Amino acid sequence: MDEASLQVVPISKFPHFDAVVLGAGISGLVAASVLAQQGKHTLVIDDYGHVGGNHMDWTSRDGYTFDVGSLIFQDDSPLLRHFPELLPSYLPIDPTWGRLNPQGRITVYPISVRDDIIAAGPVGLTRIALSVLYARLFCRRMSNARDFARYWIGDYLLQRSGLETYMKRFYGIAPEQIDLDLARKRMGWISEHASIATLFKKVVRPRTAAGPVNRQLARPKEGFASLYDAAVKRLTDAGVSFRLSAGTRAILKINDGFEVSLADGVVVTKRVISTIPIPAAERLCGLPSQSALDTITLISLYFSFAGDRGFSQSIIYNFSHHGAWKRLTVYSDFYGRVNGREYFAVEVIAGSVVSVDQAEEDFRRHTRANGLFDGDLTLEGSQILESAYPIYSKGASQHAAQAIEALKAFGIESIGRQGGFNYQPTARVSTIEVEAALGRN
Repeated sequence: MDEASLQVVPISKFPHFDAVVLGAGISGLVAASVLAQQGKHTLVIDDYGHVGGNHMDWTSRDGYTFDVGSLIFQDDSPLLRHFPELLPSYLPIDPTWGRLNPQGRITVYPISVRDDIIAAGPVGLTRIALSVLYARLFCRRMSNARDFARYWIGDYLLQRSGLETYMKRFYGIAPEQIDLDLARKRMGWISEHASIATLFKKVVRPRTAAGPVNRQLARPKEGFASLYDAAVKRLTDAGVSFRLSAGTRAILKINDGFEVSLADGVVVTKRVISTIPIPAAERLCGLPSQSALDTITLISLYFSFAGDRGFSQSIIYNFSHHGAWKRLTVYSDFYGRVNGREYFAVEVIAGSVVSVDQAEEDFRRHTRANGLFDGDLTLEGSQILESAYPIYSKGASQHAAQAIEALKAFGIESIGRQGGFNYQPTARVSTIEVEAALGRN
């Protein structure tokens, strides 16, 4: 829901609130829901002109609908406890995942027994086994993400599979600089499923029947606004107020709470819950920055295509050693073609490329070299999103904890992916952590 469709009461009429929530993303909406259940008169503030935070979409005049990133929900998510009206708006989908490996093959994500191990041949298999044995014996001490991955699959398979390259592409820094705790959270599948013994068992043992699984869902074709309308209506019916495009300027501590200065006035509140990036909260409070907590700048390229795309999966990750792009998502697999054309989004972490033109040129060159998208490939649009998500470099968690403590001493409760510097890959995780932080009834 954007500002144009959201009825906003002037703050001069209701300047006093029990709580103010900074940020109207998933964490902010869940926080407002929890507070409303606790009977708190709550205001949600966002400097964006829409609800949903970085859940953003873009629609062309021709009817192509794209997202910033690749976002999939589940029908058993605790988010639906707060907003059950969302479920009928979601589109059930059956996504498939693949990856482009360093050998130029579209294969299984995140690792393939056939293409990453068996296809290495007798010499490669020997190198894989020896490197794993060496890692198990001599690399037990871990201090970063590369150490973690190397311990489980060895140096040779780490490089051959492209996982090492992808880690750098995803996190925006070298794997040696990535925080170990994050690696354990983000790449737990390695220790659970990708040890060499487990991988070979998958070859020699038949696959057993899977148990019940949740249903995968996507936002409506019309975009996120039509999805979050229902959430906002539930919250406003419960007494929650919203200020979008708020132009938040400062937070001043007063005897009985806080004054929050916005572009069009001042709000008084007893409590402030922040889900915005930590440096932004520090600036609003006038606190010295505890540390430079860096964030990812995400370039999204929106393409339409007619021809042979070269793969069948809906989502492809780039594990090859070349190309700046990180992931592509074929939205037409979910929503249908437009004018007979497929359409998809490509995510690029700004670094080796810093502009849309550079990102597009790099993507075209790399996919052409790998035999992908043979046909008419047209760039329909693009977006650049700053502060897309935190960079979890070594030591960043400790610096973030110090900053969160300083905000807490000021009186600010900082939670969520951005506010709490917590890795939250899904709306499920975000919901659970907000409920825990605010003491859900």
